[in-house]
Amino acid sequence: MTVHSGSGEPLGVVEWFRVGDRDRVDQSIERMQRIGIRRLRTHLSWADFHTENGDWYDWLIPHVAAKADVLPCIHYTPPSLSRTGRTSGPPRRPLDYADFIDLVLDRYGQYFEWIELWNEPNNLNDWDWRADPDWNIYCQMIGAAAHWAQQRGWKTLLGGPCPTDLNWLKTIGERGVLAKCDAIGLHGFPGTWESAETLWQPWREQVTAVRALLQDLDIQAEIWLTEVGYSSWRNDPAPYAHCFLDAMEAPVTRVYWYMLEDIHPAVPTQDGLRFDPRHYHFGLYDADGVPKLTARLLEKDGLEAVKDVKRLMSAPAIVGKTRPVVITGGAGFIGSNLADSLAADGQDVLVFDALSRPGVEENLEWLRRRHPRKVAAAIADVRDKTAVDAAVGSASAVYHFAAQVAVTTSLSLPESDFDINAKGTLNVLEAVRNRPAPPPVIFASTNKVYGDLSRHEFILVDGRWGPVDTATRTHGVSEAQPLDFCTPYGCSKGAADQYVLDYAQTFDIPATVLRMSCIYGPRQFGTEDQGWIAHFLIRARADEALTIFGDGRQVRDVLHVADAVTAYRKALTNIDTLRGQPFNLGGGAANAVSLLQVLDEMESLLGRPVRIAFSAERTGDQLYYVSDTSAFIAATGWKAQVRWRDGLRNLDAWLNETALPTAGRHKARVA
Repeated sequence: MTVHSGSGEPLGVVEWFRVGDRDRVDQSIERMQRIGIRRLRTHLSWADFHTENGDWYDWLIPHVAAKADVLPCIHYTPPSLSRTGRTSGPPRRPLDYADFIDLVLDRYGQYFEWIELWNEPNNLNDWDWRADPDWNIYCQMIGAAAHWAQQRGWKTLLGGPCPTDLNWLKTIGERGVLAKCDAIGLHGFPGTWESAETLWQPWREQVTAVRALLQDLDIQAEIWLTEVGYSSWRNDPAPYAHCFLDAMEAPVTRVYWYMLEDIHPAVPTQDGLRFDPRHYHFGLYDADGVPKLTARLLEKDGLEAVKDVKRLMSAPAIVGKTRPVVITGGAGFIGSNLADSLAADGQDVLVFDALSRPGVEENLEWLRRRHPRKVAAAIADVRDKTAVDAAVGSASAVYHFAAQVAVTTSLSLPESDFDINAKGTLNVLEAVRNRPAPPPVIFASTNKVYGDLSRHEFILVDGRWGPVDTATRTHGVSEAQPLDFCTPYGCSKGAADQYVLDYAQTFDIPATVLRMSCIYGPRQFGTEDQGWIAHFLIRARADEALTIFGDGRQVRDVLHVADAVTAYRKALTNIDTLRGQPFNLGGGAANAVSLLQVLDEMESLLGRPVRIAFSAERTGDQLYYVSDTSAFIAATGWKAQVRWRDGLRNLDAWLNETALPTAGRHKARVA
């Protein structure tokens, strides 16, 4: 798979590598291959080359050129040669730059076809080119380097101009520099550095203006976008995807997206350590290597997948004219089933979802096909307070499902887990509280707020674990069980759980909490970390081995999603009775099963053995959890209807109709 821009030429990415960081170079190449990109723009620092670390490029350039089409960007004057004594200044002798280009071509020229000339000062307070009436220094420096590179057989790219600065291009064009360049590289960051609302026009219009200027100057150079991107520092995936597609649709020869991976928060930028948070969030992947929405879609099906999601972002006419039910995480497993149920009954629904979990964009597509006039989508993240405020502004009710859902991910990324689960929930509650008449909030909590239940003593009963206490073994764990947060996931969800209950009491918000056990059913794309029944069945159907953590005798009460949807709808209907209280939601004792029982039933379904391996228990795993749902039943009249064996067959039938790819696709870590 190759990702293409609007002109049919391959897309490239920008990535700057720090001296000696070989592991990150290899990781970057691997990520480029995952999204089908071969073009890489990276820097070759004139200043670094003349230090004791200069031989770094002897390794870097050949290494990346073996797997990518490299565009070296030559910049940063050695301080000893600079007029200012800093890398941001021009050289005292303009021809020194051309001499260095000559050296680069001798040493590395076999590894690339194009070379980028970009040595404009990054700090115009050090040296303002516009203060020199003849621009002699800049024009001599770039012009001589471009001329010599062309004479030696290489193609030259002039990098750096912002397309809104046509005077810059016109000035150097009139001085003959552009005539020596084979391509002009434009930079721009709409919505980040440049204002998308007031100063910025679509790239197509910007490029058209540049091309008209080049024609006036009788310049035949190609136009590239060599540094274009969007910072997702506000956790706003939709504008990121929009800017990406706008660049891809520009009438240019090449596009280099800035950048492949976020800058790690411990790494200083040119302005200083974390001087501006926007600098750190331009990547297609975050600093932990987790793909953001655009990267995940590119991995999945290239540019067309990104275009498909952009189409889903367009809202039907109901938005702004009605008071929809807002479902955060509405493209997820339970959220999409709930949205389908509400829309089928004529309710307008706004799905608020960052689409961060693999497969959920398919759920959103399914919803929009079934209910084109009833379901709207806001592709946004609950960490984006502005987006949450806008979504909740006209809501008639809010179902809050959006969450980081995996214990394992919380252990590796606890800060992200907290920001999504705890801070994200607070964003929702604050948006609701600030409404003149706060709408009801139903929060999807978890049985993990009860911890690992280690206060109980467990015994094996009929080949599966159960509590010694007969009442608990018969009825399950009630809401009277003391809270015992365990693992960062348990802490973040537990904090959110308590915030919802407190806001109901303190601010009189009609809100309730449902502490869920194991929900399963159609539209679930299970992973090893979450959605274990679907994960087991997907892998078993593909005849792939699956791992049991522990001895497999752990017990869970499983609840089919149809029963869960009924419960959530009853929670809204009965919100005046339920407000300010938590309730357990699960299949109850009648649907309590061990992992081994579920696997036995899957073998019966498939007519063959399921390949399994055993591994050690994971942190926070419970030997036993069964919900006592009697309080919710008494308050609402709800009761689980689908028995677990019937529900498993229903899930198998959906998987058969859906023809999902093999389970490996759904094993990625979800953030």
